[in-house]
Amino acid sequence: MDDKSLLAPGYSTCAGCGPAIAIRTLLEATGEDIVICNATGCIEVTTSQYPMTSWKVPWIHVTFENAAAVASGVKEALIAQGNDKTAVIALGGDGGMLDIGFQAVSGLWERGQDVLVICYDNEAYMNTGIQRSGSTPWRASTTTTPSGLVSKGKIQWKKDVPAIAVAHNLPYVATASIAFPADLKMKIRKALSIKGPKYVHIHAPCPVGWYFESSKTVDVAKLAVESKMWSLFEIIDGEKTLTHKPKGVPVKDYLRAQKRFKHLTDEDIDEYQKRVDASFDKEFKK
Repeated sequence: MDDKSLLAPGYSTCAGCGPAIAIRTLLEATGEDIVICNATGCIEVTTSQYPMTSWKVPWIHVTFENAAAVASGVKEALIAQGNDKTAVIALGGDGGMLDIGFQAVSGLWERGQDVLVICYDNEAYMNTGIQRSGSTPWRASTTTTPSGLVSKGKIQWKKDVPAIAVAHNLPYVATASIAFPADLKMKIRKALSIKGPKYVHIHAPCPVGWYFESSKTVDVAKLAVESKMWSLFEIIDGEKTLTHKPKGVPVKDYLRAQKRFKHLTDEDIDEYQKRVDASFDKEFKK
């Protein structure tokens, strides 16, 4: 790892950790003049084992439910001290930011505070045992939505948090992927250049919870984007723009690369393809 990285080596993430790639990449975009308020989760646990830390920027660990609330307070304190330049980020996984902590996130957005909210999305509560979250995809098997004789995994579709963010009238909302680092860094920098509340949602595969070989993390992330399972876009003042045109790889290639979907039949995958195509066409073929 580059000695100039703002995330020092020695952290204890799993091999091939998608969220770790996300954090290293976003820190390349933010620079040092930043304060990060990090919700409990995989990244917090693995980067701050007492008495050591891997963070080379000001960083605060807070509970699952209040990272955005703490970030709000930090930003107001900086402004009160005459510092309106230091950026503040509320950071967490899908459990901490999109489920347990979403009330604080929604409050921050509604108040219009100048804070960037970032979710690294590994699509389950990986830190506590691979339980389903609101961000877990349809039909994925988790420890709380196991596949079996009477179940084919989670029955709900993935929560559309970017759409919820837009409903809060945010000036900037974007999705990103660890497989497209230039796109990710561009969106972080753009978000930080805009005053007001911002949201960036980063897709970050988890080899342990998704059950694939740890060397395949970036490959799986690319398949998500190229199959339209995860779209890369930004929304500026309500106007949505696709930032990467997917190649149209079959959804089957993405699903079959992960054992959390191994229970799906060809008929199930055909249904998945229809749903994904319909969702993408609704959003981007107007």
